[in-house]
Amino acid sequence: MTGRFVRTSNAFSAGFSYFRSIATGNAFISRMPPAISAELTNNCNLNCPECFSGTSQGLMKRCRGYMDTELFGRIITELRPFLYNINLYFQGEPMLHPKLFVFIQKSRGIRSVVSTNGHFLSPENAERLVKSGLWTLIVSLDGMDQTTYSSYRVNGDLQKVTEGIRNIAEARERFSSKMNLQIQFLVNRLNEHQIPLAKAFAHKMKASLRLKSMQIITKEAAGYWMPSKPEFCRYEKKNGEYVLKNSFPNRCPRLWFNPVITWDGKVLPCCFDKDAEHVMGDLNEESFYDIWEGPKYKIFRKNLLSGRDMTEICRNCTSGISLRVKR
Repeated sequence: MTGRFVRTSNAFSAGFSYFRSIATGNAFISRMPPAISAELTNNCNLNCPECFSGTSQGLMKRCRGYMDTELFGRIITELRPFLYNINLYFQGEPMLHPKLFVFIQKSRGIRSVVSTNGHFLSPENAERLVKSGLWTLIVSLDGMDQTTYSSYRVNGDLQKVTEGIRNIAEARERFSSKMNLQIQFLVNRLNEHQIPLAKAFAHKMKASLRLKSMQIITKEAAGYWMPSKPEFCRYEKKNGEYVLKNSFPNRCPRLWFNPVITWDGKVLPCCFDKDAEHVMGDLNEESFYDIWEGPKYKIFRKNLLSGRDMTEICRNCTSGISLRVKR
């Protein structure tokens, strides 16, 4: 069978097993996931207050480190026939990994995505990125002046980020690169008035702009960060406190379509398990297939189908929310 047929067949089987699971309430799984997220590192150069990787907050309890390229090679060897997409990030700043371009090279043939805070987009790195075969580069830009930007991106340098985006835009033009450039704007109360400026900048850079709603980890900070416009909020105020706009339906496609692999080889159910509280298995000890079809995953999927709101990481998850964010 050709690679395209295998991937298409696998994606169809994953979708069928997901909808069958919803319909019956029993956790069926078929074949492999069509996408994964691989955490190259959970270290970061910034201290964003509502981020587990922000070192000043002490929210992340798990060890910090960098993924081994040999481990990644084994992952790709097993999963390449089935994958449409691979996110080369989870927590942390992926461009801190000294062998970033090795991971991109090993991912060739799969739609690979890197999300960065934009502080390492030197002219040299910009040229390497646009020539690397990377499918999409996402750059976070959460303010259009230094004061606004650094209110969330603590220790961040807006000028360095905007210069980095320009480096990417110029390199794309110079090498006729088809790499997608996306600017991500995390909307909060302090920067929402600058959305028109972000749109204008993205247009000038020939980049797409994604307005992203903000996740709050520390509940007492919700009132400080939540935008004034409801369409940008994933929370609403009830009985004096902010709660997620979610009816928590007993389903979640992430458990069938997009698992996460931490830098040290732990398989997690989804991207909301930021501190690896629900480890499904260890790729240093088992194959991905054995973990994906294993008892821990089956129990976790079954529990979600019968009562999603009983799991802590699911109670701050946006799956099931319909946010009408204007772009």
